[in-house]
Amino acid sequence: MSSSPPVRSVVRALELLQALNRQAVSTLDMLFEQTRIPKPTIVRMLQTFEGHGIVKHAPQHGAYYLTSGVRSLSCGYHSEPMIVEAAAPLMDALTLRVKWPAAIAVLDHHAMVVRYSTIPLSPLALKHSTIDVRLSLVSRATGRAYLAFCSPEQQDTLLAALAQSNAPEDEGARDPMEFRRVLAEVREAGCALRKPQVMPASNTLAVPVFDSHGVTASLGLTFFSSTLKPQQAVERYLAELQGVAAEIGGRLRELQAA
Repeated sequence: MSSSPPVRSVVRALELLQALNRQAVSTLDMLFEQTRIPKPTIVRMLQTFEGHGIVKHAPQHGAYYLTSGVRSLSCGYHSEPMIVEAAAPLMDALTLRVKWPAAIAVLDHHAMVVRYSTIPLSPLALKHSTIDVRLSLVSRATGRAYLAFCSPEQQDTLLAALAQSNAPEDEGARDPMEFRRVLAEVREAGCALRKPQVMPASNTLAVPVFDSHGVTASLGLTFFSSTLKPQQAVERYLAELQGVAAEIGGRLRELQAA
């Protein structure tokens, strides 16, 4: 990151918006007390905000309030950016401890999509990047971890769609009884492993991440098959991976409540 000093006018604008968010209606005196920005500057900034449709002036009360236009500043901040914000520092710390790369993936239609990865921090990564890579719900660890822990209704819907998929890695869903047995084993174990035939040089151990609404993502740790057998990875890393997933879930619930 650049070491250049912050742009003062931008900092002030952000401070004023934060102050306006603290109460439904704000007077000039209230905003001055919270920000210590000179009142003439506050007035000019409020007029600018009003011109852009995010603030209204109520002259009869000598006060200002935010309009629904302020939502345009946060429309890009939805579930996926929130997950990355909650997960990234915890995942970085995990990889710095154990060296293996970690990734967090979310559901996108009938597959999981990687939204954050610690590959740049890992000396043991096989790939340069997995961001935006789509992973099968049937054969990949992150997919199995999500599918095993989602609601029964969502699971039934996804399995019905996967049974019609022509993707080679989704083939297992065409035998629903057998695949449901696999998912039951994942649920009992509390974790999932990648199907061994897929990319045999490595494997992934994955666990679900829960927010206040249920399972929202999967957290995976990838390791070399030549270095660790699946059971060794479970014994060595499952508890730590579940702990990180729980912390991510806690941060998500805090962000959602805020």
